[in-house]
Order: sequence, then C-alpha cells, then structure tokens
Amino acid sequence: MDRENCSSLIEFILLGITNNTENKVTVFTMFLLVYLINLLVNLGMILLIRMDPQLHTPMYFFLSHLSFCDLCYFTAVGPKMLVDLFAKNKSIPFYGCVLQFMVICTFVDSECLLLAVMACDRYKAISNPLLYAVSMSSRVCFQLVVGVYLVGIAEALINTTLAFRLCFCGSNEINHFFCDVPPLLLLSSSDTQVNELVIFTIFGFIELSTISGILVSYCYIILSVLKIHSVEGRFKAFSSCTSHLTDVAIFQGTLLFMYFRPSSSYSLDQDKMTSLFYTLVIPMLNPLIYSLWNKDVKEALEKLKKKMVTQTSLDFLLMRSSMAENIG
Repeated sequence: MDRENCSSLIEFILLGITNNTENKVTVFTMFLLVYLINLLVNLGMILLIRMDPQLHTPMYFFLSHLSFCDLCYFTAVGPKMLVDLFAKNKSIPFYGCVLQFMVICTFVDSECLLLAVMACDRYKAISNPLLYAVSMSSRVCFQLVVGVYLVGIAEALINTTLAFRLCFCGSNEINHFFCDVPPLLLLSSSDTQVNELVIFTIFGFIELSTISGILVSYCYIILSVLKIHSVEGRFKAFSSCTSHLTDVAIFQGTLLFMYFRPSSSYSLDQDKMTSLFYTLVIPMLNPLIYSLWNKDVKEALEKLKKKMVTQTSLDFLLMRSSMAENIG
C-alpha cells in the first residue's frame, strides 16, 4: 500500500453507541448519571484517603491510585461519548484519536498491574503483620506505583505506534464510541497480523503475569489464614480480601473476554456493550465495592459526615450570633 495515499486521513468518525433517535434521551440521561457518579465516587475515594490519617496505609495508597486510573480512562471516553449522542458531526481528529487510545491503554494496563500489587500487599499484611510496615514502606509503595505507570506507558506507546502506522485508506468511520483496538484493526486496509501478534504477546504477558501473581499471592494468603487458630481472626483476614477479589474477577474477566478471543468471533455491537461495562460501569463499581465491604472506609466516611454536620452547626450558630448582635 502506498504510504502517501494513507497519510491524508485527518479525522475519524465515531458512530457511537446507538443511532436510534427515540432512545437517545434515555441513553444520554442514564450515562450522564453514570459518568457523574463515577466522578463523585472516584474523586471522593481519593480525597477521603488523603484526608483521613487512618487510611494512610499501603492498601489505601494503592486504592487511591486505582481510583486515579479509573478516573483517567473513563474521562478519556465519557465526555466524547455523551456529546456524540446528539452531535451531527461525530468526528474526532486523527491525533485526538491517538491521544484517546494512548490514555486508555496506559491506565487500563496500569490498573491490571495495580490489582496484582494489591494482592501482594494483602499477602504481606496477612502472612507477616509484624514486618508489614517495613516490607511495604512508603518508599517501596512509591517505587511499585511508579513501576506500574512506567510499564503501562511503555505498553501503550508500543500499541499506539503500531496501531496508527497502519493505512486507513477506505472508510474513516469507526463503529464504536471510542478509538479501541478491534474496530481500528477492522477499519485498516493494511495487514494487521503484526499488530494482533504484538497485542496478544504484550497484553497477554501482562495479563498472565498479573493473574499469576494474584493467584500465587492468594494461595499463600489461604495457607497463612489456615494457620490462624481463631475463627474471628480467619474471618477478619478473609474479609479484608473480599473486595479485592471481587474487583479482580469483574475487571480481569471483562478484559479477557474483550481482547482474548479469535478475531473471527468479534461482534462490534457486542463489543460496544462490553466496552461500556469496563470503561464506565467498572470504574463506578470499584469505589463502591471497597466502601461497602470495608470497615475502615465506612468509619472514615462516618467521621467525615459527623465533622461536616458539626461544622455546619457551628457555622449556623455563628451566623445567628452575628445576626443577633447586628439587630441589637
């Protein structure tokens, strides 16, 4: 394929979720609500962890970065998707598509790795609680998070470079609501075997490494928990892992279904629904899962609520006192 003929593309057209005009208002309202809840719960989780000293532990440090990853990749998708529901011109500039693709790859990969790091953190906390503060010091946690982001950026750079070196000489309409791997490969007029091989190899290695790390960590966690003699101690140890295991099952299961299937089985309409789940629904579920099943987060929220009520009462009393003085 002549490269010069492929370099004239300046924009893509995102066909979006649906073209059904009757359902657009309902779909827009529903996903706007989901998007606002996403912002509220993820920003709320990050701020709560920053504000409450009780949550200044490795587990919640990693959880704040999990919320940050969710915040970044659903923000890369959500606003454009909502605007396109009513926009006549659903175009996205070529380099806008590149940036969106890069951001999503970076933070989805980073979240995969963070879940593995969090499993290791739970193992350290349960197997050897006396040395936990040493083995998971602030410096170690910082280094782990930096490593996670560096790997996510490196993988995203490779995939982005390969994806947008392809020729798009025919239609520029992407049958999706964001720039994702499967619809871009289907749209390309180039041979995409190298891209598919690289995606399968690199992303497969990340998935295999993270899932293996999580499974090994939980095998050791189970062995450590079985050594605890009290039923209450065992229950407490297992309950601290419940939210993480739920998160892993939902997130990793969705990604495996999305990207580790034969290309012949791709159905873009089906993939849109799956993509909606992992780009908008999962980021909303993560903070809710950790807050609903986590005693420390519940206590922190309760303290914050009491503090806000107390502050509001004090402000009201001061206002009344000031008004009384002015009247007098």
